[in-house]
Amino acid sequence: MPIHSYTSRRELEEHSFHPAVTLLVPVAAIVLQALLPRPFPRFAIFDLPLLITIFFAVSRRSPIAGALTGAAIGLLQDALTAQPIGINGIAKTVIGYTAASIGLQIDVENITTRVLINFGFSLLNSLLLFLINRRLIGLSDFHLSWTHELIRAAANTLLAIPVFLFLDRAKRTE
Repeated sequence: MPIHSYTSRRELEEHSFHPAVTLLVPVAAIVLQALLPRPFPRFAIFDLPLLITIFFAVSRRSPIAGALTGAAIGLLQDALTAQPIGINGIAKTVIGYTAASIGLQIDVENITTRVLINFGFSLLNSLLLFLINRRLIGLSDFHLSWTHELIRAAANTLLAIPVFLFLDRAKRTE
């Protein structure tokens, strides 16, 4: 008689990464984000740390790991930029937690889902940064051009597709 093993969807599709990938990919994204906009100002439209936060969160499918990953990436990003410490940390913590929670519920390996997730989280990141700067820090002169933020979300989504496909190769199924 065949024995059937019932495994949850989360257990079947939860991925881990080699420790070097877990450490080096976010650090490389943060360093590139901090250094490339200086000689190439147009590169500032991209948010590589955000894309890496989303990728690791939806791949691991653990809200706690997603929140911790987002917090670490965001705080390190704040440390390398001129922003006060914690602004990106808060935003990326929320995004990491939410992305991992969504990753538990839907198929995040589908290209359409990845496009929608990246576009949505890019807009959410802009909204969170706006709220943090305006409400928590009290910068009344902090404004966003929502047209620019839509373009930014589209640009980040287009960049996310090849980045996600490249990072898919580093996944280890548990």
